[in-house]
Amino acid sequence: MKFARLGEKGQERLAVLDREGHYRDVSESFGDLTAARLADAAALTRIDPGAFPRVTGQPRIGACIPSVGKMICIGLNYSDHAAEAGMDVPAEPILFMKATSAICGPNDDLILPRGSEKTDWEVELGVVIGKRARYVEEDQAMAHVAGYCAVNDVSERAFQIERGGQWVKGKSADTFGPIGPWFVTADEVADPQALEMWLEVDGTRMQEGSTRTMVFPVAHLVSYVSQFMTLEPGDIISTGTPPGVGMGKRPQVFLKPGQTVRLGIEGLGEQAQKVVASD
Repeated sequence: MKFARLGEKGQERLAVLDREGHYRDVSESFGDLTAARLADAAALTRIDPGAFPRVTGQPRIGACIPSVGKMICIGLNYSDHAAEAGMDVPAEPILFMKATSAICGPNDDLILPRGSEKTDWEVELGVVIGKRARYVEEDQAMAHVAGYCAVNDVSERAFQIERGGQWVKGKSADTFGPIGPWFVTADEVADPQALEMWLEVDGTRMQEGSTRTMVFPVAHLVSYVSQFMTLEPGDIISTGTPPGVGMGKRPQVFLKPGQTVRLGIEGLGEQAQKVVASD
């Protein structure tokens, strides 16, 4: 099942996508995608979209998960991306956090932070936790996954690399975490390691890849992260990006006001962000 949250920020209503591609408002019966709802993800797969009213007009699409407790990101998880960054493939997953205040809707404006000169793009598969995970073995890890979403792990490279360490500084500006358009339940993704992904800037294809080339696959990441912190329903693991980021271009290319970023992942929908300057 594919779920979206529609409406102005703070007033989103839960909707499900029907077979004809129309949104159906299920908020009266199901509330929102709370931690409790995600913990019972199987119940979400039994919804009959045709039993609910069709959404009219073209409302804003909000972040597909309403209250993300933690957003854990994985660095250099594609060997060809590590190569373009001039870094070795890591022996273990590289973990860093993105502030949850960065999370926004998939088509909201991408606001360049004050002083930004090197804001970059990264299409990534997001893994949404549905069942509490603590010291989980890899062969049990997928039972803790409620579903998936597309993520743009927007990054200000100067803040990330040139400002004294700790990647979180370059990852956490407001609007640097578009998620969605949909939360897609795990039963609809036959193999999370076989999803095509792409990203364009002003219509020029910058990234094109597949989750099959991840260094550390989803099951390994869930298990690995759970050794260091408890994963709770609604937490998101953003699993890394394929090659084609602006930092890896020669010469390097970074986002400017007025540009448009579009990206998508097979079966998880598309995003589109207009780049604007900070006020």
